[in-house]
Amino acid sequence: MEPKPLAGRTVAVPETREIEVFAAMLERRGARVLRCPLVAIRDAPDPAPVLEFAARLGRGELDDLILTTGEGLRRILQCIERHAPQSREAFLAALARVRRITRGPKPARALRDLGLKPDIAVSPPTTAGIIASLGRESLAGRRVGVQLYGTEPNRPLIEFLAGGGATVHMVAPYVYADGADDAAVQRLIARLAAGEVDAIAFTSTPQVERLFASAPPPAVAAALGRTLVAAVGPVVAAALARHGIEACLMPEESFFLKPLTTLLEEALRA
Repeated sequence: MEPKPLAGRTVAVPETREIEVFAAMLERRGARVLRCPLVAIRDAPDPAPVLEFAARLGRGELDDLILTTGEGLRRILQCIERHAPQSREAFLAALARVRRITRGPKPARALRDLGLKPDIAVSPPTTAGIIASLGRESLAGRRVGVQLYGTEPNRPLIEFLAGGGATVHMVAPYVYADGADDAAVQRLIARLAAGEVDAIAFTSTPQVERLFASAPPPAVAAALGRTLVAAVGPVVAAALARHGIEACLMPEESFFLKPLTTLLEEALRA
């Protein structure tokens, strides 16, 4: 039997929501997967602002909706279903009417699950990409809803929209919290520093920030310098770069787990 391409390789996976999907992809290729979910994703602690945002959209008070993550749209719908199911139909009808702007493939996929598609699919899938795409549009008098990435206020985007004459309404339908306990994160850093991990694959910015908050940044940087660092897309790569770490692997176009797994296989097989 031909050996599996990642046999004998150890890959650290700090993913949370799809950790078992990602791990299974790697394990089928023979990798030993070091699971260490660095962050947890939780509903916004107060559903009221989320419900008010959804109601505003349902009443036809928004012209545009910027979706920065697929998780955001799903959490809004879950909040409606849990606390105000009677408003779901109005929300979906309004969602079909507004101009839908997506940052990257994941919010576009969340829309497709509802039978919708983006009106503007931003490329590259970054805040700068949103600004560049909307820089060609008239924003004066537009009422723009912005689904935030966690609770990050994204001031560059909000200031750009307001400067163009738009009225901006923001919603944070989920929050990030610590995932693995501190001891588990310390063990991950120790194994990285000892050269026991062949690669680590980051799939969100909060994972990067949690790792660097768990030990002195020079120690974390030194530990990451002993392994192959992969990022699922440019936003995560930029977060690593802010800490002086270059992502050696990143999909060029499709920022999903499967292309990231393929890159890891190609690099570690070589």
